[in-house]
Amino acid sequence: MINHKNKENPIVKTEKLVRLNKFLSDHGITSRRKADELIQKGFVKVNGRIVTELGTKVKPNDKISVSGKTVSTEKKFIYIILNKPKDYITTTDDEFDRKTVLDIVKTHDRIFPVGRLDRNTTGLLLLTNDGEMTFRLTHPKYKVEKVYSAGLDRELKFSDAKKLSEGVELDDGITAPCQLLVDPKNKTHIILTLYEGKNHEVKRMFEALGYQVKKLERKMFAGLDINGLKRGEYRKLTKNEINSLKKMTGLV
Repeated sequence: MINHKNKENPIVKTEKLVRLNKFLSDHGITSRRKADELIQKGFVKVNGRIVTELGTKVKPNDKISVSGKTVSTEKKFIYIILNKPKDYITTTDDEFDRKTVLDIVKTHDRIFPVGRLDRNTTGLLLLTNDGEMTFRLTHPKYKVEKVYSAGLDRELKFSDAKKLSEGVELDDGITAPCQLLVDPKNKTHIILTLYEGKNHEVKRMFEALGYQVKKLERKMFAGLDINGLKRGEYRKLTKNEINSLKKMTGLV
């Protein structure tokens, strides 16, 4: 007969597992999406073995390397705001050898853009190596505010402005409601405030109603603005700005 009262049940401590793509983004390598691409292409090793399966989980003490370089477990985050000029690609590298935003921003830290701006779209772009913040700032769940200034090929009709503000049908679904301000002196100049992040969203919204966007600039993103920065200039975020982003995304 077993005496359950006297039987000792040892507590087994298990190490916390984390998805490999999250590990890479948390340690400033790249975004989760880009991490998945690196994994699939065989650039990532776990304890010396190439891992290509998405969803792989790793332990905190596993040795992870990307393209032969060991990933440091020390987290040193950097946050930079850039007033992006035209003709720069919003990626870390380009297969056609076109100019990227990292040709402008000079830093020894490995950083990547938060979201994307088209090649000819100018304005505010945030760059960081904080993968979790990047994930949250670009996830529709957090409804991060983005303000754009758009120049159209013709005057915007009131009826079309109303449709845009309520949401228009695109090939990947209806856009979320947004705010529009039309310049009364120049009805081709529109200020839009959006809360979601579909690819090429602003241009596609207007194209859906027969307009072409001739000029597009992002004026604000997540409460940040480019005041004081000339085109092509950049700076590090202040502590207050970083704390504001963390509160906005639930990281504090």
